[in-house]
Amino acid sequence: MYSQKKNFNMENLSVHEFKQLSRKKPAWLQEQSVDLKLELLCNHLSLCQIMINELLEEEVIERAGVRYSREKPEDGRYSRWSYNPGSALIGDKKLKVDVPRVMDKTDKNCVPLERYNQLRRIDSPSEQLVQGVVRGLSTRDYGQVIDYLEEGFGLSKSQVSRAFVERTKEKMEAFRNRSLSHYEFVTIFLDGKYLSGEQIIIAMGVTLSGDKIPLDFLHASSESSGPVKDLFRRLKERGMNDEKGLLFVADGSKGFRKAIAESFAGKALVQRCKWHKRENILKYLPDKEHAATKEAYHRALEQSSYEDARADLLSLASGLEPINISAARSLKEGMEELLTLHKLKMYGLFGQSFSTTNCIENLNSQLKKYVGKVRHRTSSGQRHRGIASALLEIESNMHKVKNYRKLDRLQNAIILALNTESSQRISTKNGI
Repeated sequence: MYSQKKNFNMENLSVHEFKQLSRKKPAWLQEQSVDLKLELLCNHLSLCQIMINELLEEEVIERAGVRYSREKPEDGRYSRWSYNPGSALIGDKKLKVDVPRVMDKTDKNCVPLERYNQLRRIDSPSEQLVQGVVRGLSTRDYGQVIDYLEEGFGLSKSQVSRAFVERTKEKMEAFRNRSLSHYEFVTIFLDGKYLSGEQIIIAMGVTLSGDKIPLDFLHASSESSGPVKDLFRRLKERGMNDEKGLLFVADGSKGFRKAIAESFAGKALVQRCKWHKRENILKYLPDKEHAATKEAYHRALEQSSYEDARADLLSLASGLEPINISAARSLKEGMEELLTLHKLKMYGLFGQSFSTTNCIENLNSQLKKYVGKVRHRTSSGQRHRGIASALLEIESNMHKVKNYRKLDRLQNAIILALNTESSQRISTKNGI
């Protein structure tokens, strides 16, 4: 029928003719006129449709045999059973596909075609590009990705760039606006790192089930309290619940501490990172004192009870005073926050996970691999889109914290400690 059309035009096809074309195979194409073949080349999706038909037909033949043949595989267990409407993603286009149905006569149910399922799992090129760029490529350093997309999908570099911008915008919106109301957080990590010369402050939560969830980030010139309070406000607007209290793990930043106190008054405990504190102490001491100081410091923190750990730290501070009084003062400053897990009687269970900022340091380390090639002159919008996309990618590969099945104990200890603090404040206020 089609080979006799002298001026073949896809736009002139009737619905019936188009439906017939949509089920054709490559063998049919070989018999057609040059005009038709050229027209199909200009409408490459039709060629894709023909190839898809061939792939699906091959699987149907494997199960149900050649149409009208009396020789059927598996003693005729399977038979053809009309078509279902379906689709496949070709490039950024959704292509309608008539999917053959194959019925299993033993139970009268239709069986799915594996090749169709494989077609459905193919990512769009823009998504592949986003994943490629997010995994450490800059927008001027994606040669292999570009070649693949140009050859496999016929996309130009400008199309790829536009697709990347659009998809990363979508990812940033998804990251920044997703609801937090269905999570029950126990711990919040807060840390600031420099990426390509710019400081990024990131908040990450740990849920009652032990999952690590990157929450939000901000681009700030310092760790002052104002921007961090804005970050906390956004988290609350997205539904983050602090009714049962939260344990914040952070370094000794005064801005962080002020933002936590003002944003979560009566709802927060702070665990000072023991590694940051140790490094602050050591910077005051000569190298020859480092080994002994480290040993005494960690031996004190490994004490199971708050009283013993505190006594050993005070003893270490006394020993440091003759060497460098500034080192001793550094150890005493914030000591109570250094021992928060000890006071909660949870250091044994969660000291490895929550006495340092290692959890979020690991996230930052992965983030640097993803977006470390971003140039200094990159705009803030580009940087934000890249970081949000990377955080979503990293989140899917993060492991649960150690002893996560016992996080309810930590949560109960936090609730008890906050209630005790509240009662003490009320008693002091009333002069009791």
